[in-house]
Amino acid sequence: MFSPPPATLRLSFDPHALAANWRTLDAMSGRAAAGAAVKADAYGLGAARVVPALAAAGCRDFFVAHWSEVPALLPHIPAECIAVLHGPINRDETQFARSTGVRPVLNSLAQVQRWSESGGGPCHVMFDTGMSRLGIESSQLADPAISTLDIDICLSHLASAEEDTPQNADQLRRFEYVRRQVPARRYSLANSAGIALGDAYHADVTRPGIALYGGVVRPEFAGLILPVARPEAAVVQVRNLEPGDKVGYNALFAASKSMRVGILSIGYADGYLRCWTGKGRFLSQGRSVPVIGRVSMDLTIVDLTDLPDCGEGDWLSAEYDLSVASALSGLSQYELLTSMGQRFSRRSGS
Repeated sequence: MFSPPPATLRLSFDPHALAANWRTLDAMSGRAAAGAAVKADAYGLGAARVVPALAAAGCRDFFVAHWSEVPALLPHIPAECIAVLHGPINRDETQFARSTGVRPVLNSLAQVQRWSESGGGPCHVMFDTGMSRLGIESSQLADPAISTLDIDICLSHLASAEEDTPQNADQLRRFEYVRRQVPARRYSLANSAGIALGDAYHADVTRPGIALYGGVVRPEFAGLILPVARPEAAVVQVRNLEPGDKVGYNALFAASKSMRVGILSIGYADGYLRCWTGKGRFLSQGRSVPVIGRVSMDLTIVDLTDLPDCGEGDWLSAEYDLSVASALSGLSQYELLTSMGQRFSRRSGS
């Protein structure tokens, strides 16, 4: 069996910037300890490299969405440090939690009953404070089954923390009511944006996600959060164009002069979506070159006229500052990271 050659796509990753971002968010969390949302394969960057870097920086609470995400974390951190946000919806998931020691996040009275009937033990519990998504409803707070639980973290989730909206204060008020009714060792409300809302929102544990990975979701983070990752693609062909030559699908671009162009091994199947057509730029040798023509499934074309030494096999980096890229593309900062496909190699190093 032959191993394939190295990928012509890579998602560069700076573990030092990641650790610095966690320390910044932990400091901004005041008396609370910052955890880390590492769901969706650590927002697409690779949980196997993100989790050890965060643990080495001092993070002790890690949150995933699916039970299938747990095995990638277990070699790197103790099971009791892992919380599964979707909770156990059947017996198999309950048994998995008990056999591994991973903490389930119970989101409904049915999950409470399922966990208790399995033998119980330490768990986390989510309460809905106005997002109408996961969580036990406020009308069910007095259910006697809740009082029998061994709750480590009692948590809720902010719906609009990136905005200055009355909903934030309303959710805080509701969460404070939950805290008075539900005994737990720790309480948690704030996501990345919620950390910037101030001490009242911090409780005992904050749960940053996008800000760990370079996302700037509130003005308070500007200048404090470092970029962590950037997609890179290799040039697979160089072409010389003459005036009038058309470029890419539907001939959206035609050369007005002689040009030298590079075909990059990245396209919308890799998460570099068609919205970058005519907007995206790539970096090489400290110089920025534009995307020309329509982004296709596997390939993107850039103007290499000003880079005469750039040829086949050379690497270019997408300009991918998350907040700037979001404004240009219309994609959320979350989508920009989590849509990066499996054809990228994920390597450490700035």
